[in-house]
Amino acid sequence: MIDFDTIWRYQDEVRTEVNACLGDCIWNLNYNPDRQCIELELKRHLDDEEQEMLSSQLTLPSDYDGESDHGSVFVIYL
Repeated sequence: MIDFDTIWRYQDEVRTEVNACLGDCIWNLNYNPDRQCIELELKRHLDDEEQEMLSSQLTLPSDYDGESDHGSVFVIYL
């Protein structure tokens, strides 16, 4: 089980990396205890190239998880 301090540190790291790569476009960033991952939802829809670019910039393993009404969604594994 991951402690909340670690989760917050990882969320801060993800926020910093997304802001550096895409600018301020995070709609939602939360920890999902059932999936044991961080879910990242953006305010914009990314094309394939932007999805790959963001995934390559994240220091934690991640996968594109689809699109929501707000934008692209990624899963970040801890």
